[in-house]
Amino acid sequence: MRRVFGFTLIELLIVIAVISILVGITVPRFLGMRDEANTAKAAGETSALKAAVEAYRIHKSFFPNQTTTPNNTDWEQELTDMSPQLIESAMADPFDTTHEYSYATDAASNSRYYVIFSVGPNGAAEITGINTTGNIQGNIVDDVYSTNGR
Repeated sequence: MRRVFGFTLIELLIVIAVISILVGITVPRFLGMRDEANTAKAAGETSALKAAVEAYRIHKSFFPNQTTTPNNTDWEQELTDMSPQLIESAMADPFDTTHEYSYATDAASNSRYYVIFSVGPNGAAEITGINTTGNIQGNIVDDVYSTNGR
């Protein structure tokens, strides 16, 4: 008599159940890792943009995208058009790839403070600007930002 080695239907269902439980445990961890990676990317890019804005101010004596700036259309475009070029191209926010990072200066005629920020993992920008004393306006919550203020 010949022995047949195989799986019963119950054994197969148990294996499928164990695999689905393992997948259920690992998928949320991978999603969390993606948010952590995007947070790190946004932090690095906002720091690089901060350095570019500071260099722009040194060369021009004002921040980009103020009323004294000619063709006040796109603050990142001003950084790419400057000679020497401060950034190669406008950077997309990793949490909202259809938009670039947000940028705001204080309301003073000769602004002293600015903030560059990403919408963060929740996809909504809670930062609304920066005031004339360098304090960020709005709620920081999970927004990733760089500023020369407080």
